[in-house]
Amino acid sequence: MKSVFQDNYKSYKKNIDTLIASYDTKGEQLKDARNKLKIFDLDHFKVNIKSFKIPNIFNQIVYRFLRKGKAQRSFEYAKKLLDMGIGTPNPIAYYERKTLLLFKKSYYVSEQLTYDFTYREVNNDPYFPNRVEVLNAFVRFTFELHQKGIHFLDHSPGNTLIKKTVTGYDFFLVDLNRMKFEPMSYEKGVKNFERLSKHKDVVELMSKEYAKCVNKPEEEVFELMLNYTNAFRTKIRRKKRLKSKIKK
Repeated sequence: MKSVFQDNYKSYKKNIDTLIASYDTKGEQLKDARNKLKIFDLDHFKVNIKSFKIPNIFNQIVYRFLRKGKAQRSFEYAKKLLDMGIGTPNPIAYYERKTLLLFKKSYYVSEQLTYDFTYREVNNDPYFPNRVEVLNAFVRFTFELHQKGIHFLDHSPGNTLIKKTVTGYDFFLVDLNRMKFEPMSYEKGVKNFERLSKHKDVVELMSKEYAKCVNKPEEEVFELMLNYTNAFRTKIRRKKRLKSKIKK
């Protein structure tokens, strides 16, 4: 299995090799949906290891010859984000297993980040402490991404970790494998909020703050953001109905 490490973590390679080898039987599991996510103790700190499922046969060929795998993209995007001044857990390494013709298993290793809450908690709880303040800070953070040409395609509720500080809030992106670095137009920036909330009041709050950032009328930004949000929700409902029909 191929592995690529950040220079300052190379001394941990043997230890992490052991964690990868025992991944299925050890570690504290956080998530088990399409991909597995586990936490392991490593000397004086914890590491987070994401195990990506083996792709379908078509993508095994694509990732083998035409496109970088998800673990490699996560690792490289994390390094780039940090270089650009955007928070994300420190990347440590990625692992890939390939055959002559196919791409098989991959893992992304990063430092486990201690945080206070996620955007999802703020979005879902109308009584969350200082909710408006946190949402406004989150919108300004998103605007910073757009200003720096960062198009986070998985900008969804669980993918931003938040730390409360003495001066405000720090934000950290996770689940990084779907990202583009490109100029962000006004409309593309507003569309980037489409996954973040199904609650009209939250969309209204965020659009109001984003309107200040982009110097556009509040009503215009709200209407555009709400339209993108509703279109996205309609697409999700359509997919769910289709899946349920297929299962029958």
